[in-house]
Parts: sequence; structure tokens; C-alpha cells
Amino acid sequence: MNRMLRALALLLALSAVACTTLSPAQRTRSQAIALSARAPQAGCERADACARPSPLHQLGARAFASSTPAAPRHYALILDHGQDALLARIDLIRSATSSIDLQTYIFDEDDAGHLFLDELLAAARRGVRVRVLVDQLSALKRVDTLAALAGAQAGFDLRIYNPVLGRARLSYPQYLLAAACCWRRLNQRMHSKLLLVDGAVGISGGRNYQDDYYDWDDQYNFRDRDVLVAGPVAREMAANFQAFWDDRRSVPPSQLRDVGGRLLASGVPALADAPFEHPRRVAQVSRDVDAGTRIAALAAAALPVAAVAYIADLPQKHRADNERPAPASTELRALIESAHDEVLLQTPYLVLSRPAQDMFRALRQRPQPPRVIVSTNSLASTDSFITYALSYKYKRRYLRDFGFEIHEFKPFPADAPIDLAATGATLPPVPSDEELAQARERLLAARNGSGAHAQRYRRPLQAEYAALRYARRSANERVPLARAGVRIGLHAKSLVVDERVGVVGTHNFDPRGDRYNTEGAVVVDDPAFARALAESIRRDIAPDNAWTIARRPDPPLFSGLEYTLAKVSERMPIFDLWPVRYATSYEFVPGPQCPRTLSPFDPRFRDCYRPVGDFPEVDLGLKSLLTRIFTAFGAGLAPIL
Repeated sequence: MNRMLRALALLLALSAVACTTLSPAQRTRSQAIALSARAPQAGCERADACARPSPLHQLGARAFASSTPAAPRHYALILDHGQDALLARIDLIRSATSSIDLQTYIFDEDDAGHLFLDELLAAARRGVRVRVLVDQLSALKRVDTLAALAGAQAGFDLRIYNPVLGRARLSYPQYLLAAACCWRRLNQRMHSKLLLVDGAVGISGGRNYQDDYYDWDDQYNFRDRDVLVAGPVAREMAANFQAFWDDRRSVPPSQLRDVGGRLLASGVPALADAPFEHPRRVAQVSRDVDAGTRIAALAAAALPVAAVAYIADLPQKHRADNERPAPASTELRALIESAHDEVLLQTPYLVLSRPAQDMFRALRQRPQPPRVIVSTNSLASTDSFITYALSYKYKRRYLRDFGFEIHEFKPFPADAPIDLAATGATLPPVPSDEELAQARERLLAARNGSGAHAQRYRRPLQAEYAALRYARRSANERVPLARAGVRIGLHAKSLVVDERVGVVGTHNFDPRGDRYNTEGAVVVDDPAFARALAESIRRDIAPDNAWTIARRPDPPLFSGLEYTLAKVSERMPIFDLWPVRYATSYEFVPGPQCPRTLSPFDPRFRDCYRPVGDFPEVDLGLKSLLTRIFTAFGAGLAPIL
């Protein structure tokens, strides 16, 4: 009892401290301290703020010049490669003449984060208005960094979206307190991502501001996708950003308890001059932007398109009295419902909301249903094994009820748009099948030893899938694999309908996107763009890069009974203890009789594919057990996953 009383007293004390806010007078003083410390803008005698000429920036001028109100014209460029996405962003920031608006979910303090901060502050110094809006849970992780940025530079403004408990950063105990007192608000996150330059050229998609979105992590990188668009749709992007910037949930860090308290106590700290972990590659990026060769090639690859829309949620989605459907979710579903022949869907987390399930079920029941091809993560590649466990639970529903053709991304794809050299990792040679088998045996023998298969723990800031971002360590670790290497995880969120409309955005087509997160997407109604996007996704589902999910062969005895029991178990809201899953993973085996890949519903499928188990490449151990546990008991997490 004494322990319980002490714990309660500690919780009450923590509540009192965590919920303390700055008084109005303190907020006024802290803001004044930050503003007075800001270095003045150096400015530039030129009207363009000494901007660097850029062919990417010029796409905006060309698009506006050829547009009319009745016939808008745009340029669209798919950014598949992380290094291209990095170069394009830096180039556009350097080319800005008047304004830069940046909105993101994660902004880390690693090499990529520091590089972008340096570039944004440099733009502000030469006279560009720079506004940066970041979500609280993944804002820059040091209070001193936020305090320094609050007073760093005139023309540079930072705001934090939805700061729970009136703080910029939450410790683990404070997160638990927020979960206890403010669960709904804690889960309402700004997942929107946008970089908009001069109201003319924008980039949106899956990437955050962190090393592993630009091939700069030596252990795990995301295969992601952005789209650069130039033209009148930028006005829609600007209006959406402004709505977030003006919303009461977007708060300057100087107004928050931890950052404001730091400013009141000791003034504006100097922005830490932390050295880059890999200074040579940072310098090389700067040289590549200055050289302009790759930037020119990217601009030349941009497709001229006509109809482009930016469908995006507004911060009103998070109001307690909001009853309107989320625009991003409803409009994406409407696009899918318009399909006649094919839906090509790419999402890293295949956990569908109830409205999405109803939609796909209705599609399947049409007299001539469209083919639905899904690209998603395997357990070996995902950064959220809990989410994969729920996907694993509903495989029967996805295949049988919705007719999905599911392809799960491999952790070491043979042909992915990843620059492995940029990671800086020392890459081991590709092992043979025999060497893989020996490695698995060694890992099995060492499982109780010193951690031969231990993986680096991803800090909460690094985990974008935020519902359980502060869960215990095992929930945030990636699963151990049977071999070493730079692992690749799918993070792209894209959609192609009938190869006539292409979508690149932030929505994972999941319950969080429907209910909690604000999302955005660029919709390009153009066959050439749609075909290019479809080709990119089909590359990800090619046999060298993905396994195909298909039904297991029927057991020799009592197959009907087994299927019925498994189905009943799956439908139970909490417990799902049936040990045999409906589907498993298959590998394509080409040959004279199998010159090309087949649909898992083709009667010849098993002639050309061999089963490779439920969790290929995974070192079957504790994570496999945990995956099955979450499959059995984790259905209640689906609404927040």
C-alpha cells in the first residue's frame, strides 16, 4: 500500500509540474526575449533576395505563364530517389526569392535535419520569409535547440502543432500523463508534409526531415516517394499551410512551458554548432546542388500536366465539435470507387479503416470488379511490427473478401531506388542460400547469448507511426533478420487508378489517417503521369523486390472445418488464437513454363511460385512470438494504428 501511495503522490506531483503553464506576462516576456535576440536580415540589393537560379524553380514560372483560369498548366516530377529528393529540396530553398513554407511531421537533429536548418536560416538571412511548422511529438528533440531557433534569425519563424500539456517536448512520464488525461488530443497529429517555395513550386509526399528518408542511415532507410509540382495548384497548398499556421494549435516555442522557461531563465542560447556525423557527404550534396547537373536533369524529367489538385485536411479536423468527414480520406475513397479496371495501392501499413473495408468489399461485389494490387511491407522490412501483426491477422479478409493481390516488400530488395553508397555502410557480400541457412542456425544457437541479432533501437522521434511511439522498447524495435545489411523499409503512400489518375501523398489509407492525423495528397489527372507512377510501384512489387501473398494449400483433411474455425477466430474482437493463418508468402520461380509473374488467383500460380513461410528473412524468435501475440490480442489497437 505504501508503494501505491508513493506512486500516486509521484503522479500527482508530476501532474502539477507538467500541467503548469506560463502566465500571460511570462509569455509576453519570453517572446520579447526571443524577438530582441534575433539577428537582423542582411537582405540583398537585388529584388530576388540574391536567390540562386534554378531550373526547378523556373518550372513554376513556366507553368503560370502558360496557364489560364479555365486551363491551368502544371509540371509534375516523381521523386523516387532519396538523394534526388534531398537535392531538389536544397535547390528550391536556395532558389527562393520571397517565401519558404515548410510543414512536416518529423524534424530530427541528425545530419539531414541540421543541413536543412542551415539552409533555411541562410535563406532567412538573405531576406526570405521562412516559416517552419512541426508536429509536437516529432519536433526538434532538444529544448535548447528550440529556444535557440526562437531567437536565431529575423525572418525565420517556427511553430509547434498541438503541444499537449503546453510543452514542446514530452518526457516518457509526461507522455504517460498525457495519455491518461488527454488521449484523443495526444493522438491528433499533423501528419501533413509540404515544402512550398515562393507560392509557385511545392513538394509533398512521404518524406520527413531525417537521415533515413534520404539514404543517409547505415542500418535502415525508407523507400519513399515525393512529388514536386509547379503551377497554380501551389495556391491551394499555400492556403492549406496558412490555415495550419493561423490555427490556435500552432504555437511559437517561446509560449510553451519548457522553451519559454528556458528563455526566461537564461535568455536565448546559441544554436549548437554540432559537427556533422558525415561532413564529406554533406559537402558533396552542396557541391552537387551548385554544379546543377543533376538538378537540370530532374527539371528536364518533369512532365507537363494539366489537372492537378491538392486534397488536404484542415486543422478543423481536430476540433471537438467537428462532424465533417475528412477531405483527404473521403476524396481518396471516391477516386478508388471510380476505378473500372485496376487500383494500384501502395501503403507501408496495411491496416484498413472500416469505411475503407466497406468500400473494397463493395468493389469486390461488382459484376466486373477492378483488379486491386497492393504494395506493402513485410515483417522483415517494416518499422512497425505491431502494425504488421494486425495486417497479418486480416490476410484472409484482404485476399478472399476484397480480392487484394498483396506484395510485401523485401528488406534487401535487389532493384530499389536506394543509393546504398550514400548510406556510408560497409556492405557485406550477398550470401548464398547455404550461407543463409548456416546464419539462421548460428542465430538460433546464440539466441540466449549476448544478442548476436540485436538491432539498433529506433528512438520515438524516429518512429513515424506514432500511436505507440513511446511504447516499451520492444514495440519500437525492428525485427531481427537472418543476415546483415542495410535494411530498406517501404514508406511510400501512393495510388494509381486505371492508369489515368496518380496520387502521391501522406495518407496510409488507415484508421489513423481517417480519424486522427491530418493528411494531404497531390492528385494528378494525367495518363502519362499515372503510367510513370504505376511503373514505379510495379518495380517495387517485382519478384526481386517483393514476396507475393497467397492462400496456403488446403490441408489434406478437414479443410472446410479448419477454414471455418480460422474465420470465426479472426472475427473475435479480442482473442484470435487460431494458430494457422489463411495465407503465406511465396517466391516467384521463373522457368520455361513460367516466363512471367502471375496473379495469386491464377490457377497456375503454385506451378510458378514456391512458399517461403509466413515471415521470410526474419530470425524466428521472440519477435515472431510477439507478432502472433499481437495478432491474437491486438485487434483493439486497430482504431489508433
